[in-house]
Amino acid sequence: MPIIEILFYLFSGVLVLSALSVITVGNPIHAALFLILSFFSAACIWMLLQAEFLAITLVLVYVGAVMVLFLFVVMMLDVHVASVREGFARYLPAGVLVALAMAVQLFLVIWTRGMETMPMPAGEGDEYSHTSMIGELLYSEYLYAFEIAAVVLLVAIIAAIALTHRRRPETKHQDPARQVRVKRDERLRVVKMKSEGEEA
Repeated sequence: MPIIEILFYLFSGVLVLSALSVITVGNPIHAALFLILSFFSAACIWMLLQAEFLAITLVLVYVGAVMVLFLFVVMMLDVHVASVREGFARYLPAGVLVALAMAVQLFLVIWTRGMETMPMPAGEGDEYSHTSMIGELLYSEYLYAFEIAAVVLLVAIIAAIALTHRRRPETKHQDPARQVRVKRDERLRVVKMKSEGEEA
C-alpha cells in the first residue's frame, strides 16, 4: 500500500473520530477543540489531493479566526450543560434519522463515483494557479450555489444572534420608548426649603 493511501486513511480516521466527538462531548469548549482537530485533518487530506490553497485557507480562516472567535464566545456565554444534555436526549431520534439520511446520500455519492476511475491530479506547470482555477469555477459554473451559500450563512448569523440575545432577570435594561414619553412632573419634584437666615 502506498504511503499516500496510508496517510489518507490515517487522516480520514482522525477526521471521522473528531467529528463524532464534536457532537457527543458535553463540554462546548471540548467540542470546539475537536472541531479544530477535524479542520486540521481535512486540511491534511486536501494537501494530499494537491489543493494547497484550500488547505491553507481552511487553516488560516476557520482555525485561525473563526474557531478562536467561537471559543471566546462560548467561554463568555453562560452555557448550562445540563439543559444542553436534556435537549440532546430529547432530539436524539430526529438527529439519528437525519444522520442516517445523510449517510445514505454519502454512500450513494461515493458508490457512483467509485465506479469511475479517479486518478490523482497530475502536477501542473509553474504557471498553474489553484486560486485562479477556483475563482473561475466559483464565479462561472457554481455562481448560484455560491450566492445561495452566502444567503444561508446570513440567515445562520441572524439566527445565532436571535438565539443568544436573551434577557436575564438580574441585569438592568433601559426602555427608550418609556424614556421619551416621560413628563416633567414625573421626573422633577420641587421642594421648598427655608434658607439659613430664616427662623424655623
